[in-house]
Amino acid sequence: MSAEKVTTTEKTAIGVAHSKVILIGEHAVVHGQPAIALPFPLIGVETVVEYVPGSVKLDSAFYHGPMDSVPHSLQGIAKCIRGTLEYLGLPCRDLLIRISSSIPPGKGLGSSASVAISIIRSLFAYANRSYNEKEILNLANIAERFAHGSPSGIDTLTITLDSPIWFEKESPIQYIHLKEDFHFIVADSGRVGDTRSSVESVARLLKAAPKKIQRKLERIGELTYQAKHALEKAGKYILGQLLDEAQKELEALGVSDAGLNRLIYFAKQEGALGAKLTGGGNGGCIIALAQNEMHSRQLAEKLRKYGAHAVWPFVLKKSPSSSMEE
Repeated sequence: MSAEKVTTTEKTAIGVAHSKVILIGEHAVVHGQPAIALPFPLIGVETVVEYVPGSVKLDSAFYHGPMDSVPHSLQGIAKCIRGTLEYLGLPCRDLLIRISSSIPPGKGLGSSASVAISIIRSLFAYANRSYNEKEILNLANIAERFAHGSPSGIDTLTITLDSPIWFEKESPIQYIHLKEDFHFIVADSGRVGDTRSSVESVARLLKAAPKKIQRKLERIGELTYQAKHALEKAGKYILGQLLDEAQKELEALGVSDAGLNRLIYFAKQEGALGAKLTGGGNGGCIIALAQNEMHSRQLAEKLRKYGAHAVWPFVLKKSPSSSMEE
């Protein structure tokens, strides 16, 4: 599996991780409701660790230099590196850590979690140690807590897996078995969102108007249950309607914005079966459900021309078990 790929030589090691996208349930998932997340292998992170004498140094698109002098935005990653080295019993020195990512940060695509997981995998490879999922998740959450305050854990979990998942806090994950192929487009608004401030703004709303906001979070939860049924049994047309409904609730929570709404409206005008923001919102990306493969390509091109900063069409393939059941 490419997501698990780890290679090592005497003095270098590599770890990789793919991205993730939330289909439905964002924000509500922080408050105990379920969410559905999809692995997103079109973009990812590769980390190369090399033995280089001296202090630990980072080399990335955002920063090059000693780990002790990283900017605030990389403090969580630095904490994660220190925590992983301590866990592995390795000294915090003599390393050059090169991070190469195609995931745009601040777009709700799991950039911070993917970087953390890629680094952790590379350090385990460097130490010639195997790992289990729990170890990876615990160490990655060091970075996630710094990035998002109180993360649900959905990012780290989805990035370590290769199937769509049903996620609820404190519950075992469930894999979702697809009835048919689903063609999606993720489109980047070009503006960075701040998941942490969006999560905090919903928490403030919940405190100010608990009954009203709790109803909205529960409604997103209901829509997520129905979306699972649509993916497994009812099909894409029902799923599209549910994505539209979820977007209305997210708008009411104040986490959408004019730029996202414009892309969503355009996708719907061009025949998308449903469309909504994905991730923290207030910037970042939308996800749209296309009618079929040809429509997916056409819609992706139209969104590009309309001004989306980047566009990724992708397909979730029908589960092998679904065809056996028919």
